[in-house]
Amino acid sequence: MKLIIAIIQDEDAPNLVKKLTQEGYRVTKLSSTGGFLRSGNTTILVGVEKEKVSQVIEIIKEKCKSRKEMAPSPTPIMGNAGIFVGYPVEVQVGGATIFVVDVEQFEKA
Repeated sequence: MKLIIAIIQDEDAPNLVKKLTQEGYRVTKLSSTGGFLRSGNTTILVGVEKEKVSQVIEIIKEKCKSRKEMAPSPTPIMGNAGIFVGYPVEVQVGGATIFVVDVEQFEKA
């Protein structure tokens, strides 16, 4: 038995959870917060047999594509008049960070 832990963007979560449940996987969804942009993330937990790990990872990759977005600059710059001016920065968001760990014991009560 394996536990797949996928950290994804909030906006990718509904489509991923829907697809995984349609395929018959049980999913636990947890809210989390990212460090870089301090934006909401979702952590997905899926317990599967070893043989199904690659199938789940393919579904995650399909539903959680990385993309570029404009975000406010993390640090404002000083303008000519001594006023702090924020400027948009293009950042890559989306995708998934995936961990696969061994499960020593699994019970459903």
